[in-house]
Amino acid sequence: MSYPLVAIIGRPNVGKSSLFNRFLHKRLAIVDDKPGITRDRNYSLCEWAGREFFLIDTGGMLPGSKTGIEKMVLEQAEIAIEQADLVILVVDCMTGPDSTDRKIAATLMKADKKVVLMANKADNQHYENERYQFEKLGLGEPLPVSATAGLGIGEALDCILGLLPEEKKPADTETRDIRIAVIGRPNVGKSSFINRLIGEERVIVSAIPGTTRDAVDTPFELNGKKYTLIDTAGLKHRPKVMEDIDFYITLRTLRAIENCHIAVVLVDASAGLVVQDLKIIEDALEANRGIVLAVNKWDLIEKDEKTASYFTAQIKAYAQTLAFIPIIYISSLSGQRVTKTISLV
Repeated sequence: MSYPLVAIIGRPNVGKSSLFNRFLHKRLAIVDDKPGITRDRNYSLCEWAGREFFLIDTGGMLPGSKTGIEKMVLEQAEIAIEQADLVILVVDCMTGPDSTDRKIAATLMKADKKVVLMANKADNQHYENERYQFEKLGLGEPLPVSATAGLGIGEALDCILGLLPEEKKPADTETRDIRIAVIGRPNVGKSSFINRLIGEERVIVSAIPGTTRDAVDTPFELNGKKYTLIDTAGLKHRPKVMEDIDFYITLRTLRAIENCHIAVVLVDASAGLVVQDLKIIEDALEANRGIVLAVNKWDLIEKDEKTASYFTAQIKAYAQTLAFIPIIYISSLSGQRVTKTISLV
C-alpha cells in the first residue's frame, strides 16, 4: 500500500515541529524557542481516523538563502514540497504575516500543490482572530490551531484527510506474493544479494556506495512460491541525510519497508553490527514488519567452525532486545546460503 505524503513547511519558529509532534501524539521532533532547530527532515507515519500518511517536518525556510545551513535547509524543504501530495504552510498568529510568509506562499502557488494554511499559536480568542490577516497570502482561509494547547488539532487532521488521495490497495494477485524489502546501509551488497538470488543481473551493482537510488521491485519464484524482492537504496544514519538525493533515498526506503511483509536487513560482516544498522532495524520494527538479519560478505572473514556462533553471541550481546531476530551468514559474491535466507523469510 502506498501512503500519501504530507509536508509541514514555514519560516523559522512558527511551531512546525510542535505541530508535527502534536499530530503524531508523541515527541519525535526537537522543539526549542530558538529558530532553526530543525535542519534535517523528520518524518514518521501518522494515523488518524483509520487512515495513515507520511508526515514530514522541515526546517525553517528562508527564501533566497545562498550559502551555509540556511541554503541546505531551504533546499530540503523545497524537495519535501516537490514530493508531497499535500503541503501544510504553518504561520504564526502572534506575529502576523511577514515578507518571508509571502515569499513562501508565492512559491507554493507556483508549485501548484494542494495547500492547507494553518495559523498556529491561536491560544486564545484574540490570537485566533488574528489569523484573518493571513488571508492576503492567497491560500484560502487559515485554519486556527494551537500546537502547545492542542486546540483545533482534530479539525486540522480531518481537513488533511479530506484533501489526501485515496490509499491504493494492492490487487489480489499482488497480495499472494510475499514481499521482501532488502534494506541496509550503503554498499553492504543488497543489489548483489538480489542478483545472486534470482540468477541474473536485474539490478545495477557497483562498488560505489549509493548506486541504487530508487526502490526496484523484482518478482521471482522459488520452490513453487511467489515472491517480490524490493531492492532499496542504502539507508544512511539520519543526521547525515543532508544532500537532496539522500532524502529521496531514505524516504523511498522507508516506503519500501511499509510496502513489504518481511525486511531482510543486510549487514557487512567486516564491519559488524553498527549503530546505523540498529536504526534501520528500528525502522522495520516500528512498521511491525518481520525481520531476517543477513550478515553479508561472510567470505571475507577468516573463520573456523566457531566463528558464526561467536558473531551471533556478539550481536545479541550488543543488542539484547533484538535477540529474537534470526541471523544467517551469507556471501552474495559466492552465493553461500543466499537461498537459505528465503527459508527464514
